[in-house]
Amino acid sequence: MIKVSKIEYYLPEKILTNEDLEKEFPEWNSDRIQEKIGIRQRHISSENETVLELAVKSSEKLFTGYDRSEIDFVLFCTQSPDYFLPTTACILQDRLGLRKNIGAVDFNLGCSGFVYGLAFAKGLVAGGVAESILLVTSETYTKHIHPDDKANRSIFGDASASVIIEKDENAAAYQFCLGTDGSGAENLMVKKGAFKTDFELNPGHDFAPENLYMNGPEIFNFTIENIPGLVKETLEKNGLTMDDIDHFVFHQANAFMLNYLRKKTKIPAEKFYINMENTGNTVSATIPIALKDMMDQGVLKEGDKVLMAGFGVGYSWGATVLDF
Repeated sequence: MIKVSKIEYYLPEKILTNEDLEKEFPEWNSDRIQEKIGIRQRHISSENETVLELAVKSSEKLFTGYDRSEIDFVLFCTQSPDYFLPTTACILQDRLGLRKNIGAVDFNLGCSGFVYGLAFAKGLVAGGVAESILLVTSETYTKHIHPDDKANRSIFGDASASVIIEKDENAAAYQFCLGTDGSGAENLMVKKGAFKTDFELNPGHDFAPENLYMNGPEIFNFTIENIPGLVKETLEKNGLTMDDIDHFVFHQANAFMLNYLRKKTKIPAEKFYINMENTGNTVSATIPIALKDMMDQGVLKEGDKVLMAGFGVGYSWGATVLDF
């Protein structure tokens, strides 16, 4: 049905290391940060560097060796857009010099965004709407974070990943498992910035309402309660077993959570990829960044079967399988 033809990503030049954080917050230990969350450094967008700018850079890398005139739809996933309107995807079409007789749309999702983007792409292909889709996941979460919020600053980094998804008659039509639970919305939220004004800050939120709030324990509980079942459901829905999967690539939230999930789901360590040491949690871009690094390292080979799972803000979660 669909195949991933090419992946590229772009990371902002500015780097925030654990040692940098330790200088700002002397009570924190840089080695302890890396030991707990598996992150040594993260890339931070500059003041004038937006998701659109990042997306242009990752996409231009993509079009080295790929004819951009083949693209007939743009899907753009972000939760830190340049504007309320117009959609960033429309501006990206112009910036990249893509054809005008194509579709372009933004969708607002976080850590499950890449999997949802694959689902949308599959639907566009199945419906005969598109055959070559540019899926971009671009995020600058750090712009949401208060400078004194050492916990979230240690976790999140900025990045953009651009992926070409093409129709492939020979590809297996793997099924998606998607989930939503809006009752957990306030556990990961930026309350101020859109049009709602009658709100109260979450208990324990020490920063302004336009800053990111994350209830870490509740996010952890949500993940542990839902994602093992998601993996099981995805395997069963596709008639597969754990042995059939060559690699499991989850949203790169933090190493502690991922290792806990791996053990709970009984996934062999050699099949479970963790890749956030130098990028941090880049939200919807983590899975494609991991896939690209696996390709470059020779870990992901042609014919390998990968189960991908994204989960987080919303609450929202999703998983599927693809052959590479």
